[in-house]
Formats: sequence, structure tokens, C-alpha cells
Amino acid sequence: MIKIRKKGFSQNLRKFLKVINNMLIEIRGVGFVNKGAELMLHAILEKIKSRFPKARFVMAPSLNVSPYEKRAELSLYQKVTYEKLGLDLGDFFVSLVPKKRRKMYGLVRQKEVDIVLDAAGFAHGDQWGVKNTKKLFKFSQKLKRNNAKLILLPQAFGPFEKREIKETMKELLRNCDLVFAREEVSFNYLTSFTSQKNIFNMPDFTNLVKAKEVEDFDFEKNDFCIIPNYKMVSKSWINSSDNNYIKLISESIKYLREKGKNPFILVHEGKKDFVLAEEIANKVGGINIFKEEDPLKVKGIIKQSHGVIGSRFHSLVSSLSQATPALGTSWSHKYQMLFKDYDFEEGILTLDSSVDDIRRKVDILIDENSKEKLVLKLENKSKYLKELSNQMWEKVFKEIETKA
Repeated sequence: MIKIRKKGFSQNLRKFLKVINNMLIEIRGVGFVNKGAELMLHAILEKIKSRFPKARFVMAPSLNVSPYEKRAELSLYQKVTYEKLGLDLGDFFVSLVPKKRRKMYGLVRQKEVDIVLDAAGFAHGDQWGVKNTKKLFKFSQKLKRNNAKLILLPQAFGPFEKREIKETMKELLRNCDLVFAREEVSFNYLTSFTSQKNIFNMPDFTNLVKAKEVEDFDFEKNDFCIIPNYKMVSKSWINSSDNNYIKLISESIKYLREKGKNPFILVHEGKKDFVLAEEIANKVGGINIFKEEDPLKVKGIIKQSHGVIGSRFHSLVSSLSQATPALGTSWSHKYQMLFKDYDFEEGILTLDSSVDDIRRKVDILIDENSKEKLVLKLENKSKYLKELSNQMWEKVFKEIETKA
């Protein structure tokens, strides 16, 4: 018979619960302008709270991307930081405030953070330059000194042809406790220069977030959703004329109207996407343009639409994961790989698509027989990918629990 030391067990349990219940988790790489980034924030809060209901969350301030009012609505603590000449002056000044006072105002110092969840989406690779990767690497060094954990949630990476970026990324990965590449290409980019065993290939995790039903939207007059992306007309991101993209979307809208559909534009990010939406509207003789602030309602509008032609990554995740037929454009490998995950690789519209090719692909979404087959396939793939997302969160939970 095994004798259990009840006293030691209960003491360890109390210690574990004390750490878990006072855990402070910082969320990085999200915001309130890009609806995909905001959807990731909601996904993180929802999932972490389901396992650690007393966990506290903190975000760094940003005047444009994450203003105070938006953070306050979600009961997020405020990380005080202001870097100048390599020094965090904000952290220094807030350190002069007693801890009880800081807690009263919801202020947090970096060294008080236990876990950092990075959900940048796509921020590391040759297209971005080395700045993002250097910044996160320096931050990871600070976390190591504070004995805090760094987890990179599913995101796209690469390519890493430029030596400085590759070497910096390699150093960053050594300081990460868990890393999730969002698809096979990104996973292969990372594992081509490191043999770390804590890197996994898992899908985008916003597929688990439930959409809100949208009742104050006229889906009869607006039944087919078009979601633009200004990167598709920027030579900084794609080597093509902006007219090619506008022509592609305009031809799609024209054909949808010929087939009796009522396309509309849904703005998924800020001002630049809205300006592009207006350009498209002028090209097609007018079209309804909508902007919804609530990301869960944005996902709801996508769900209730007959179909989607999207150029924003998370708009396409919202479409495909809810079995809403969709076509996508692409400025990065992440789009092709997303459609590959859903076994619908022909769903990508290239900028050199002919009118006949555009019409053929749109027909897949609106022809009753082909649409029915596609919806069934998307439903099956969505179930599988959601299970992978749940597996990803289990790995995250286990890593968090080791902090205790």
C-alpha cells in the first residue's frame, strides 16, 4: 500500500492554485483596427478563461491600434511602457508607484508578467525586414531574465533568405517556449534552420470563435460579400499593377450581378481598405460598403452571406471554417496554404486571371450542385481543423501550467 503525504500534497496544490489564480498574461500582436487581429484577441481571451477563469490579461498601449477605451471594455490591464534610446522609461517611472497603487489603477510592469502570448499573424520574414524580429528577440531576452514564458501562437513565417533575418529568427526561437507555424510552408521555413522540438504546425485558431447572429443587416439586398485588402494594390507587397486587382474584383462583381446576386463590400481593416473599397465602387457604378466594429458580427455577416471573395486572411478563415463558399486573392504563401488546408486550392484568384477563369471560379460558388459539394467538403475539413486548434490549446495550457 502506498502512503500519501497529504500535507505536502495540499501545500503544493495551494501553491499551484495561488500561482494560477494570480497569473498575468500579456497578449501581443493583436489590436482593434484589423478585424482579424481583434478576432484573435477574442479567441485568446475566450479559450484561456475557459481553463484559467481567474487569469488576468494585459496589453501594451497603442494610440491607433489598441486605444485605452477598447482595452478597458475587455477588462485588460495596462502595461506601462515607453521606450527611448533602448531604455524603457515608462517602466522606470511606474516602478516608483507602489504596487498597491498600480493595482488600483490597473497598471502593470513588464517584470510582473508571467506568460506572453504572441499572435502577430505574420510579422517575420524577408518581406518585413529584420526590425520586427529584432524587436521580439530583444523582448524575449527580457522575458528570460524575468523567468516569463513566451509562446508564439499560430502564425505565418518566412521566407528567410536574408541572412540577418534568419540568424535573428534562430536566436528568437531559442527563447520561445512554444512555437506554432500556421501551415506547412511556414513550418518548413522554421525547421529548415533549427531542430527544436517545440515547433508545431497548427492551423489558425480563430476557427473556434463563434460568430454573432446579425439581425440588423439586409441579406436580401446584400447577399455576396467582397472583402478588399490594400496590400493587393501596393507594390511594396505585390509585384503588380493596382489596376489588375481592381479589374479582378470589378469583373467578379459584374458577373455576380449578371447571375442575380447582390454583392456588397465589407471593410475588414482601416482607412486604406475603405479608400480601396470606394475605388472599386466607382469602377462598378456603385456598390454598398459596410464597416462593422464588432469582429464577431463581422464573422456573422460572413457566415450569413451566400459567398465571399476575400483578400483578408482572417475573412477567409471565417468563411471557410463556417463552410461559407469563398474565393481568395493572395499576396503571400499563407493564402494558398489556407485553401490547401480546406482542400480547395483552386479557390485562389490570381491577378492575371482571365475573365473566363474568374467566371468559372465564381460559378463554383453559386451553382447549386458545385456549391453543395463544396459546402460539404468545407464542413468536413473544418471539423478536422477545429480539432487541431483544440490540440494546440491543450499544448498551450500544459505549458502555462508548468509556470506554477
